[in-house]
Amino acid sequence: MSKQQQVNKPKNEQESKAAVSENSVMEVFAFFNEVGIINQLASTILAGSLPDGVHPSHFAIINHLYRLGDGRSPLRIAAAMQVTKTTMTHSLKVLEGKGYISIKPNPEDARGKLVFLSAGGRQFRDKAIAQTVAAFGHVLSDEQVSRMKKLLPELTELRQFLDSNRLQ
Repeated sequence: MSKQQQVNKPKNEQESKAAVSENSVMEVFAFFNEVGIINQLASTILAGSLPDGVHPSHFAIINHLYRLGDGRSPLRIAAAMQVTKTTMTHSLKVLEGKGYISIKPNPEDARGKLVFLSAGGRQFRDKAIAQTVAAFGHVLSDEQVSRMKKLLPELTELRQFLDSNRLQ
């Protein structure tokens, strides 16, 4: 066994099942490359729909709170967004300054804070989504939207799997 094979050798049965065969490496890369490019294109359109001073990363925080619920700690949100606590603190200050969120003391931990989505934050999210979808409207046909709807359950399943198997 070569040194490279030893480095890549799965350590246990679970890792062995999850290992990507050498024949599939380029297909896996190509898949995630396409997803990354789609993300860049969509983020650019989203960025053009947002007010000055609000970035797609800020929208992601609001969308996270909307999807999963309020009352999350800044540290928990930072972990979900895979950013540092310092970066999250800055982003939350921007969002709080715009009235999209409120940050309140944690009643169970006097040192901690919890983040809540405001009515203004919910309205901002809805407006940003509507503007982004409208911006895509000129390039997406009904057939393309239909294909997206068919892909969504599989993409959701993949995202959930990857999310539950994050590298720490």
